[in-house]
Amino acid sequence: MQVHPQQLIPGCIITKQVLGKTRHPIIDENTVINEEHIKVLKHFNIDSVEVSEKLASGSLFTPKKMMVAGHSSRKNVQRKSRASFETLYLDTVSGYKEMFQKWQGGSPIDIYQVRKMMMPLFDYVKDISLDLFLLHKFASKQDYFYHHGVSIALLSAHLARKLGYEKDWIQAGIAAILADSGMAKLNENWLMKESRLTIAEYEEIKKHPTLSYRMVEDIPSVTKDMKLAILQHHERMDGSGYPLGAREDKIHPFAKIIAVSDTYHAMTSERVYRRKQSPFKVIEEMLKLKYQKFDYPVLQKFIDTLMNYTVGTRVMLSTGKEAYIIFIDSNQPTRPMVRLMDSDEIIKLNEKQAIFIENIITE
Repeated sequence: MQVHPQQLIPGCIITKQVLGKTRHPIIDENTVINEEHIKVLKHFNIDSVEVSEKLASGSLFTPKKMMVAGHSSRKNVQRKSRASFETLYLDTVSGYKEMFQKWQGGSPIDIYQVRKMMMPLFDYVKDISLDLFLLHKFASKQDYFYHHGVSIALLSAHLARKLGYEKDWIQAGIAAILADSGMAKLNENWLMKESRLTIAEYEEIKKHPTLSYRMVEDIPSVTKDMKLAILQHHERMDGSGYPLGAREDKIHPFAKIIAVSDTYHAMTSERVYRRKQSPFKVIEEMLKLKYQKFDYPVLQKFIDTLMNYTVGTRVMLSTGKEAYIIFIDSNQPTRPMVRLMDSDEIIKLNEKQAIFIENIITE
């Protein structure tokens, strides 16, 4: 019979392999379920499993009725305001900072606590687009590292879902927030350094994907796909990345997703030693490297997802003038046609390379 993981009890027998988006089974056929298995199924957002009508003890299994939240809870999520999203986001950043500091003190990663921390934010992924585009605005210089971890988790989950990972998009998000966990094993002063890293320091920093992998390699509920994503998130398509110099199809799809999210957020955020850049300029710079550094279909989907502003959207130009969008060329979404607010002058940004959109005006 087919049941939801919430209906399982210890002693249930799995009669069909439980698979995520990948070929690797989460739980094998003929496994007798225990509490740990039930947590794992919930962790991977599995909707249903096939089980025997009898328990391992031989007695009949009668699934308990589910407590259905109904559509109202989803509607409530959809009605949540920008302010509530920002509050939840900032609270999550604080929670991640506290968690990371425990890792610095030698505590192991508690994957269930990580998931519990991120799931409320992941609820927004299907409903909010512009907030994800503006995540870099929330970041502060002092706590950039912690903002970065939470933001790339959201961006990666969002992108994975748009790429069709209907069940495993949460795995991509969790892998993203764990990608820099190995930094906890390095000199903590480097996180707050007010100048650029020296060559020697940078070489040490490049060890963090391997250290992150070691922190999760023995956690059973972290899948092989997530572990590869954590290890490979700084690999690049042309083999110029680290730690292994992997190329193209040797890089896991989740790692390619995190690479795009990580680069975008890092370049658009204010950091202690580097000024933030316009999201539109950053995307243009990333497009120049679309075949060398990034997986092009992943990058294009990321751009299509974020560049979802519409005709009539108000923007701030690099000249300091406000304008609103009057036409968008799908081939050059970062360079639409705009009309200045103060003079009604029309500017074709694809013909004025020195002028670009600095930001979207949301109020």
